[in-house]
Amino acid sequence: MSESPEQAANRIARGPSPSSYVPDGGASAPVADDARPFDPLRLCIFATIAVLGWLFGPLAVLVFAGVGFAGYWRARQAGLTRSKCYLRDTRLVLGYLFLLAAAGAWGLVFAIQRWLA
Repeated sequence: MSESPEQAANRIARGPSPSSYVPDGGASAPVADDARPFDPLRLCIFATIAVLGWLFGPLAVLVFAGVGFAGYWRARQAGLTRSKCYLRDTRLVLGYLFLLAAAGAWGLVFAIQRWLA
């Protein structure tokens, strides 16, 4: 014979509290965002991008600049005019990313020519 949903809810409610499954018994409260230490996630991201750039050279520059340009282009079309980027104005960011993509393309052509020679 199966139990009704009410009986199941009562059985679960009589069971151990969720804090009994936490190692410290639930004594520590969640930390507010203001009290949390700074998480340098962006530095890890920057290091990862630097490694990819080192490994893949101009191809990585071309790909990252292209993806960034496409993202900023779409954002600008959607109405974004100010960015959190250091350059602030999305037109400057687009110009910067275009120059990076052009440099990556030139570097890739140069690397392929050197490799084929």
